[in-house]
Amino acid sequence: MRKYVGQKNTFTKQKKYSSIGISAVGMNYFGDIVPSVNFASTKLAFTRPGVGVTLNHRFGPRYSFQIGFTYGRLESDDAQVADPTGDNSKFRYIRNAQFRNDIYELSGMAVFDLFKNTSSYLARARWTPYVMVGVAGFYHNPKAKVPDTYVQTGAAFPEAGEWVALQPLGTEGQNADLLDTDANFGNKPYSLWQVAIPFGLGVRFAVGDAIDVSLDFAMRFTFTDYLDDVSKNYVDLGALDSDLARALSDRSREPVAVITGDARDLSAWST
Repeated sequence: MRKYVGQKNTFTKQKKYSSIGISAVGMNYFGDIVPSVNFASTKLAFTRPGVGVTLNHRFGPRYSFQIGFTYGRLESDDAQVADPTGDNSKFRYIRNAQFRNDIYELSGMAVFDLFKNTSSYLARARWTPYVMVGVAGFYHNPKAKVPDTYVQTGAAFPEAGEWVALQPLGTEGQNADLLDTDANFGNKPYSLWQVAIPFGLGVRFAVGDAIDVSLDFAMRFTFTDYLDDVSKNYVDLGALDSDLARALSDRSREPVAVITGDARDLSAWST
């Protein structure tokens, strides 16, 4: 008998398919308002929930392209994440910065499966690890909670207790007429529309003929340092154009933590 060689199983056009997904998201960030200056320092308690929706098209045995929209919130508070007695962290505790920032992101990512599928979606791998990388555009708008009074003058704020947008206030002198000898001279208002590079890894499980469950971890490399409205130096408060801008620019002398209302330990002022 002659030896028979079967037809090679290839990924044909007929085996391409699309899928839609709904995601539950947890968001956190690495930035200036964190427990330590080390890379990837964060406070897990400030992880906030979000939601997402994705559209995925598989066009090869290992690879697909995914478009996604995600909404979530970033948040942190020096009074809660910084140790008031630490050699370095006490300065962040004294700074008393805090923020929250709602993120609206549209992303496009290439997804590469470790286990290939040369058949239809019905014969896909029961589970497979994957990696992903792409590009994203997002809208953000950092805000801070207004204290009851301006600690420097004792004047009450009509916005007390409200979360106000920080970018229009120019808390680092972006809207001020600074001299070339002043700190932050030339600092311009930052854009609320930004670009990021998302990348990550995950694992996907087939739990039915047409249903998958995925778990992944992804990071975003951003091109802005103002997700938390903190980047450069303090400026002369007299250069700012309102008590609200001055109060939210330097919160170091506020006696209580704005979010929790707890009295602050300011003993580190003398050390």
